[in-house]
Amino acid sequence: MTIDLNGETLRPDKLGFCPQRLARINPWLEKYVDEGKLPFAALVVMRRGEVAHSSIYGKRDIEKQHPVLEDGLYRVYSMSKLITTVAALSLFETGELMLDDPITRYLPNFRNQKVYSSGDFDNMSLHDLASPVTIHQLMNHTSGFTYGAFDPGPVGRALRKAKIDFGKTNESLENIVERLSTTPLCFQPGSSWRYGVSTDVLGRIIEVITGKDLESVFKERIFDPLKMTDTSFSVPDDKLDKFCALYTRTNENPLKKLEDADDSRFRQPVIMNSGGGGLVSSMRDYVSFVEMIRRLGKLDGERVLGRKTIQYMMQNHLPGDMASMGQKTFSEMPMTGVGFGLGGAVLLDPVRSEILGSKGEFTWGGVASTAFWIDPLEDISVVFMTQLIPSSSYPIRRELRVLVYQALDD
Repeated sequence: MTIDLNGETLRPDKLGFCPQRLARINPWLEKYVDEGKLPFAALVVMRRGEVAHSSIYGKRDIEKQHPVLEDGLYRVYSMSKLITTVAALSLFETGELMLDDPITRYLPNFRNQKVYSSGDFDNMSLHDLASPVTIHQLMNHTSGFTYGAFDPGPVGRALRKAKIDFGKTNESLENIVERLSTTPLCFQPGSSWRYGVSTDVLGRIIEVITGKDLESVFKERIFDPLKMTDTSFSVPDDKLDKFCALYTRTNENPLKKLEDADDSRFRQPVIMNSGGGGLVSSMRDYVSFVEMIRRLGKLDGERVLGRKTIQYMMQNHLPGDMASMGQKTFSEMPMTGVGFGLGGAVLLDPVRSEILGSKGEFTWGGVASTAFWIDPLEDISVVFMTQLIPSSSYPIRRELRVLVYQALDD
């Protein structure tokens, strides 16, 4: 698949977009960069398998005045989760795991795990699990696992005390998952929705089943078939000049450098293969991955997953929307009218969600303000890249949806 990021040969009118209305994207995007809110922005809008719009603007390192590159490398963080989910579903297709399998089948240390009931950290009341955590619950984040870094409650504190940090590069996935088994769940499995380390646990289960490290499994089952040559858990020396700096927004500084490309944790020898947030990727690679999903598991003659598996993955796997499961908002996005499938959110009702889009849209993003969405009804796939933490800094994802959908002209 060829992706033209320059936008010089694109004919959006042939793909059902009004060129003049689609051109509204660039001033919007450039304003974010020129006002010092984003270091850069890179965007690809696909329809029917062709590029309808592409933008690339800004600096991959503001202090060094290095421009963003077409083949730049980005920390995609939680956009790693869908890749991990797809790898696990490939094992599901070969009968090596079932979605209703308890995780204790592969990780026996979790047999003694408890569930938080009440009390503060020093006086936690814990109960037995009413039912074991399943693979399916890991994939749709109803397992009860949380993030220690983002959870101020007693369970989050327990994770911090146990040093459950999958962002570490010098410790193995096996070791951290083993320590995780000594900490409690936030709630009984299946009763609520909570974003957390579920996908990292899923990644460890993939390693146990295959007997290989997670990156090797990704390479064999996803990266090699899709020619994703720039996606990995670390940045090699020969690609360092393509790697972007990372910025954060503070009260004092809207663009403070958080991590330089040269001394990034992604540059260290990486032992940790974090399926929940550890991948670096390029625009071409991630667009190829997203397009494979939009095309129901197959790209350029290479099938990664079966059609029925992809369709199953992109359905809502919650009894209602995420708001009804305890998650009113996530990042800058309200979760009313939004469900969750396997590895990504599903738009159930655009009216209730108060956003342009199509029922069945499949989407997610990363903490550095990256995002993707797939619209099967309109044959659209979109990937947006920048490097600003946190992703809740600005309503970029909601605004971009409106800018794309208002330009449809067929």
